[in-house]
Amino acid sequence: MQHFFVSPEQVREEKIYVEGSDVNHMKNVLRMKTGEELTIGDGDGWLYLCVVESYEEDMAVLKILEKKKDESELPSKIYLFQGLPKQDKMELIVQKAVELGVYQVIPVATKRAVVKLDAKKAKKKVERWQQIAVSAAKQAGRGIIPAVGEVCTYAQALKYAEELDVVLIPYELAEGMEETKQIIAEIRPGQSVGIFIGPEGGFEKEEVEQAVKAGAEPLTLGKRILRTETAGLTMLSVLMFHLEG
Repeated sequence: MQHFFVSPEQVREEKIYVEGSDVNHMKNVLRMKTGEELTIGDGDGWLYLCVVESYEEDMAVLKILEKKKDESELPSKIYLFQGLPKQDKMELIVQKAVELGVYQVIPVATKRAVVKLDAKKAKKKVERWQQIAVSAAKQAGRGIIPAVGEVCTYAQALKYAEELDVVLIPYELAEGMEETKQIIAEIRPGQSVGIFIGPEGGFEKEEVEQAVKAGAEPLTLGKRILRTETAGLTMLSVLMFHLEG
């Protein structure tokens, strides 16, 4: 079943009015006919089962069949602070992170990041990553569209993370799987969680020390060294199973 998003203002009494590019996608790409069912998330915690009632000039009118609380979101908001990777790896990371329940992805320019983006390139990249987040949220049936933040410095990322309840930094030199298991076990539903992931070259020792000084907890992801596009998704998977269990 197809899934789309609207703002709460587009929900009026027993109808939902879809506007913008989604109308063309529904009508001309998916060729959805009147009477066909779909789900709508309003980004405000509600999920609607609807049927296409009609198409107007630049609008699709949907009739609400059922309204219920959205249960697709994790009980905690998880923020992925991702060191800028090479090539198109960030697209994969954003897509899969959204599928796994991330609340926000924040691209971070770390010391070992090979990719260097000026303001113009960074803006275009973020717009592209946000489009991928929208598509992934639709595919996964998410209740919200996770935001992709602007590219920030490592210092800015640490400052942002100060507001979170728990901050984790997987590090290839960290030891102690039992300690890692204990750290994860103590995370409670409702707490906000930040995950710091380095680029291909990992974090500088100084960066890890700065994060620990700011309150982050270093942990290990096992005896194997994971790629940057694997490490964050591994942490998200672990947290998903822990929080939903």
